[in-house]
Amino acid sequence: MNSDVKQKQYPDALMVIHHRKSVRNYTGEPVTQNDVEMLLRAAMAAPSAVNCQPWEFIVVTDRKTLDALGDALPYTKMIFKAGAAIIVCAVPATAHKQLAEYAVIDSTLASQNILLAAEAIGLGAIWTAAYPYPDRMHSVRTILNIPLEVIPLNVIPIGRPTGEDKPKDKFNPKKIHLENW
Repeated sequence: MNSDVKQKQYPDALMVIHHRKSVRNYTGEPVTQNDVEMLLRAAMAAPSAVNCQPWEFIVVTDRKTLDALGDALPYTKMIFKAGAAIIVCAVPATAHKQLAEYAVIDSTLASQNILLAAEAIGLGAIWTAAYPYPDRMHSVRTILNIPLEVIPLNVIPIGRPTGEDKPKDKFNPKKIHLENW
């Protein structure tokens, strides 16, 4: 386990889950290499079918590249003030049975871990979709030189939150169906 995780006190898992929010407002401050590594360690701790881990991560801190992604993607404008972005890529060739479905599901789990870890360490993050939109995937592939056989699942802008974004209580008992309770 990463020594930073052992040494520093972090909130418990349920607190992080219930306080996580989609952060669209950032201060513009940079994100440290140590913080990015913590997020990637969390991502790679995600479960995957038969432990194939069919994911790859592209970390972007270059302002010009972040801005190019913001210009190209319609729902990623918050990246202009983010300090970094992680692009989560699904790699079907390394997935269970080499199926894209497994690669996407497994990479989604890794993405959720990034979002939760960002909340836990005091950063803000938001999932912005590239997949399944051909135009968005094309833009991300072009800007970052990603091969066609790799699926750019999302772009996750990361940064220091301004505090404007708040968590939402999404609990809905109507979505729960009990059998034999």
